[in-house]
Amino acid sequence: MMDGTDESNILNSASPSNGGTMEIASPTNPLAPTTNGSGTATSPDSSSSAPMTPAALGENALHVEISDALSEKEKVKFTVHTRTTLPGFAKKDNNVVRQHEEFVWLHDRIEENEDYAGYIIPPCPPRPDFDASREKLQRLGEGEGNMTKEEFKKMKSELEAEYLATFKKTVAMHEVFLRRLASHPVFRVDQHLKVFLEYDQDLCAKPRKKMDIFGGFVKSLGKTTDGILLSATVRDVNDFFENELQFLTEYHGHLREAAARTDKMTQRHKDVGDAHQKISNALLQLSTTEKGHMETFAAKSAEVFERIKNLETRVASDQDLKLGDTLRYYQRDSDAAKALLIRRLRCLAAYETANRNLEKARSKNKDVHAPLEVQEAETAQAEACEKFESMSACGKEELIGFRNRRVAAFKKSLVELSDLEIKHAKSQYEYLRQSLLALKEIA
Repeated sequence: MMDGTDESNILNSASPSNGGTMEIASPTNPLAPTTNGSGTATSPDSSSSAPMTPAALGENALHVEISDALSEKEKVKFTVHTRTTLPGFAKKDNNVVRQHEEFVWLHDRIEENEDYAGYIIPPCPPRPDFDASREKLQRLGEGEGNMTKEEFKKMKSELEAEYLATFKKTVAMHEVFLRRLASHPVFRVDQHLKVFLEYDQDLCAKPRKKMDIFGGFVKSLGKTTDGILLSATVRDVNDFFENELQFLTEYHGHLREAAARTDKMTQRHKDVGDAHQKISNALLQLSTTEKGHMETFAAKSAEVFERIKNLETRVASDQDLKLGDTLRYYQRDSDAAKALLIRRLRCLAAYETANRNLEKARSKNKDVHAPLEVQEAETAQAEACEKFESMSACGKEELIGFRNRRVAAFKKSLVELSDLEIKHAKSQYEYLRQSLLALKEIA
């Protein structure tokens, strides 16, 4: 069953170039995010945007968005804004504050519901991870005395932008998860989702401890082993599902490899940018020891290399946003689709077991008229058959929807990335052309 959410619209809106940077100041740590008066760092979009009149909702509509997000040390608090005309909701317009653990709680409740076995469960958003950005900011604060005021200000601004980009991506991933649920014809009426969107108190979802994380790893390993065993022992008579399982297994591997290569590509652009920055710093230092035309020439050259560094950084950021994020998201989503196929194989195995049990019961009681054992076996076999056929019909529709959704998302992301690559290339060419003319005039 296909939902109408376009993940690429939300994922690709988390561009670091769309917002400003967070100011940084603190008595104990000069690189801790600035607070809004309550010890929290806020997303810039939550306060700077002008109030907008929301569009009118249709009948039985459910619109969910994350209207604000606050970063408090190791936690991120999301303000979830819900507007709905669905029956059963106490309020048609409501706000609740949720943490990442509560998103995990909602995902787990939906995943463990057997009624949803035939559906693709939207992947749980990844845990917010700002450790790398915070570590860089901390190191910058410790090394402030070894650099000039201009260098410190410049590096601080860049790291703030990096922190903000990670923050906005985190918000986008959590919003995609909620919108997938809200737009799905079955998940949108789930009682746990209703509680998540309406209940204004803590859901008592605690952060996972080390043993819980280890238990989750063992559970994941068990699912993988179970999937391999079922694929080897259960013969699927439906070519569609057999081909889909084979395709998704290969597809997930290609996504993982493509994501890793994209990370390397973006890192190389950053490395090139860092090299240009070092050349710029050296030329700027040289300009302070020279006089006349040479001083002007070296200073202008330093400016050119710094600008090229900024362009390379922007290219890397767009590649990570438009391509890397899309690859990583569908890596998780393809896992969810594969999990549906494994659940169906498990259901098929149960159906085949019920058939064998019925044959045994009939063979054992062939001389007895309507024995109870045969009746129970027939009932179990009929229930297993109905469950399997229902899951197959629902699963086929979900997988077709998944195919259409990912093709549309990749098409959108790749077209936008291509447009940005052309734009950056033209911009860099034009800037270098003008810079070369300016340098020739100085020389």
